[in-house]
Amino acid sequence: MRYSRKREIIKEAVMNNKIHPTAEEVYEIVHRTNPEISMGTVYRDLNQLAEAGEIIKLTMADGPDRYDGTLHPHQHASCIRCGKVMDFEYDMSETEKEVFSQTGINPVACFISVKGICCQCAENI
Repeated sequence: MRYSRKREIIKEAVMNNKIHPTAEEVYEIVHRTNPEISMGTVYRDLNQLAEAGEIIKLTMADGPDRYDGTLHPHQHASCIRCGKVMDFEYDMSETEKEVFSQTGINPVACFISVKGICCQCAENI
């Protein structure tokens, strides 16, 4: 899909950052080299990119939404102290079978979100 140059810059900021940036972090990244891009444009374009399946929007229960440029199936773990979000691989096939056997629902999407304390924060406890 062809996007405006601003939307491409915003998409690149997400795709090139494995930190799962918030909209504000994306704005800070793109604004350094493209000061004409507004915060409103960042919010709008992030939502449109997520709706188009070009990036993943992670709705966080305890903080702002984050955005992920890794599109292959994977799961997320987040630190409850520093807020860092990390990817991890997990085969969902057994989980999906359990969901079906217990509920009769045939999953079309299944996500795991793990919360804990990362190694860096654990060292500072």
